[in-house]
Amino acid sequence: MVIFFLLVVFIGVCLLLYMLKGAFLNKVVEHELLFHDFPASFEKVSIFFISDIHRRSISDKVIRQVKGKTDMVIIGGDLTEKGVPFERVKENLKKLKQVGPVYFVWGNNDYEVDFHELDAILLDNGVKVLDNTSVTFESSSGEKLCLLGVDDLNQKRDRLDLALLDAEINSFKVLVSHYPRITEKILPEHNIRLVLSGHTHGGQIHIFGYSPYERGKIKKLKNTTLLISNGYGTTAIPLRLGAPAECHLIIMKNGQTNHFL
Repeated sequence: MVIFFLLVVFIGVCLLLYMLKGAFLNKVVEHELLFHDFPASFEKVSIFFISDIHRRSISDKVIRQVKGKTDMVIIGGDLTEKGVPFERVKENLKKLKQVGPVYFVWGNNDYEVDFHELDAILLDNGVKVLDNTSVTFESSSGEKLCLLGVDDLNQKRDRLDLALLDAEINSFKVLVSHYPRITEKILPEHNIRLVLSGHTHGGQIHIFGYSPYERGKIKKLKNTTLLISNGYGTTAIPLRLGAPAECHLIIMKNGQTNHFL
């Protein structure tokens, strides 16, 4: 009986350590996404996407992996949460700025803090906030790529219509939303080719393979392609099982086959 008890304790401790390790991984997942209508004159566009940082300090290892390989950095919401010192937020932004120009969309936990001060910090650090707005990139031949972002959907601050009005009509559109369910509002005529999202943490903890949310993935939907990230940090408890911490290096090119499908 004692041996059985010790074995159970040992297994429990090993599982706990495994879950703790999964919560603090510095894994950069690389994706090559091919779209038949991606503007060929851009050749390729590389995005470093990181979502749900929460309480974590971004590892220098991650920065080294993506530095020099990406055109822009996108923070997919939940840069912070209640109780996180702003000095840690500033340090994380300083690291991300080493990689490239930084863009940000609001997440629900970002509104737990003094969001006016957070907004000022973002401005001071040269971070472009995509709050129902867009930014346009133009190639030398005049083809255009638009990066759109919507505000927090949970508080009904999202206005996809305004972001679309701010975007060029004849452009390749990438939408960033903290919430994956923004896809429910996307229509075929919006011509949004890719959506980047987080929020769910990929379920964070899967028991016997099950969790309230699906694991992070890329999937083809009727009106767009959706990337859901497991996220870099955690909330509530710093543990993960079946949905390890991750961030993403996304390379978009012109082509006929999406290798992720």
